[in-house]
Amino acid sequence: MTDIFKQITGELASVLAGMSKEKIIPAKLPTRGVTVEPPRDPAHGDMATNVAMVLAKPAGMKPRDLAEAIAARLRDLANVDQVDIAGPGFINLRLSPGVWSGIIEDIGTAGPSYGRSEVGQGRKVNVEYVSANPTGPMHVGHSRGAVFGDALASLLEQVGYDVTREYYVNDAGAQVEVLARSTFLRYREALGEDIGTIPEGLYPGDYLKPVGESLAKRDGAKWMDADESAWLPICREAALDGMMAMIREDLAALGIEMDQFSSERALVSAGKVDQVLAFLEERGLVYTGVLEPPKGKTPDDWEPRPQTLFKSTEFGDDVDRPLKKSDGSWTYFASDIAYHLDKFERGFADMIDVWGADHGGYIKRMKAAVKAVSEDAAALDVKVCQLVNLLDGGEPVKMSKRAGTFVTLRDVVDAVGKDVVRFIMLTRRNDAPLDFDYAKVTEKSRDNPVFYVQYAHARIRSVERNASKIDALTKDADLDELARLVDEDELSLIKMLASWPRLVESAAEAHEPHRIAFYLYELASAFHALWNRGNDDPSMRFLLDDDASLSRARLCLLRAVKIVIANGLGIFGITPVEEMR
Repeated sequence: MTDIFKQITGELASVLAGMSKEKIIPAKLPTRGVTVEPPRDPAHGDMATNVAMVLAKPAGMKPRDLAEAIAARLRDLANVDQVDIAGPGFINLRLSPGVWSGIIEDIGTAGPSYGRSEVGQGRKVNVEYVSANPTGPMHVGHSRGAVFGDALASLLEQVGYDVTREYYVNDAGAQVEVLARSTFLRYREALGEDIGTIPEGLYPGDYLKPVGESLAKRDGAKWMDADESAWLPICREAALDGMMAMIREDLAALGIEMDQFSSERALVSAGKVDQVLAFLEERGLVYTGVLEPPKGKTPDDWEPRPQTLFKSTEFGDDVDRPLKKSDGSWTYFASDIAYHLDKFERGFADMIDVWGADHGGYIKRMKAAVKAVSEDAAALDVKVCQLVNLLDGGEPVKMSKRAGTFVTLRDVVDAVGKDVVRFIMLTRRNDAPLDFDYAKVTEKSRDNPVFYVQYAHARIRSVERNASKIDALTKDADLDELARLVDEDELSLIKMLASWPRLVESAAEAHEPHRIAFYLYELASAFHALWNRGNDDPSMRFLLDDDASLSRARLCLLRAVKIVIANGLGIFGITPVEEMR
């Protein structure tokens, strides 16, 4: 299988090595910033490189002069037809026609593996996402982080990383105590008590009713007159088990399966937070002090009293951060440090956290903590997923009856299906707000990206089914036949397919799965445009009654498009459709 961009990059490296050997340029020039990519304007050629611009200064040459020297050698390459120099020293290349025929053949041979690479070299990466508090069903906002994290994990696997999908269960702290008391109320209700209006401060949704009923069925009235100290841990365990079972079901409905669930309470119980404090104290990174009152909104962990503080400013944070409150209890931040140290000790020097929109202010301190506890040996990338505006025909959707205060993830999946949810959640950058309109995501038009991409796959399958009935079209085109794909739109489509491996690698390295959605939509658009040309011009149809050779070539092109669409949808965890109903 040929990644043509890597091939040309390799040949460019060989050219530079030859020039160094001939003493035209110095040896070991810094080539990190050198790129080989499609030009912004296709009229300029098939590829462009900034090599002369990047290396001119360290080589002690003018960019244009260096570009001329490199271009002269690139013109000798077998797969390069034309080399031009633009502006102050950009080099544009036009490749031989045979390159594109070979790419179609390569894609057909590679099939599902087209676009895979080993750039990650098996390096371990921990992707932590969702991590919703286990205090109720997942809401529609969680679905965006869930889909983003899962797609990112798949994307990293596609390029050779060893990925662990992880969910951090925040099962310690005040919100779990509130959950336990809310469950006790539902337990009393299950035993026949009229509980009236849910008191302020407790969770009001109906989702805790089954937990209360299960507890009542198991234990009867055992806890009705008991002290809180007796029933609280019982209700807490029952509620956590019930909520995590529900969350797992919600994730499964979205097609997500975690590799690991990690418990905050287990970390605290195992003394991991104490170990973090000792680790930081040994390195002189902890002190007792009083923080200045913050400007603007006061955070939850600020107190105008002496606290145990971590010197996070030494690692790029704006202010030092509390590890303990004045009453001696741990802050959430202390537990989070322990959790990330635990990840590092499990072998994850690369960590990616996917957080909700309200956690943006937490990023600097967490990155500082990871630097400190790993002694700068680990890297943390935090991806914040902005809000989802749920609409129906442009109007806001009302709250869920089951949840009481929000629309659940399950409501949305049940309404439109997991594949639609997964694709639409990736049609915007994660850090941009997203409108999810029930009416728009189910309409059959090019304005609905998931329909438009799936429709392309279904159309191709329809052509293939028709071709399978014609004996002359049941064998693949050879290279000579593929060379007949010379129409401008056909070549444009092939060049787009050729960029798929490069796109996958760049999206993975940037941690931006939305690039895949953008690409798939553009690929589908190019395919549909070619289909529509056949409606107007019979000679552009994919199956020609009087030209089996060209029909075979076009079928191979369609198969390549189908393969790439299926591979892209596979990264998103979406099943390509065989036909539209």
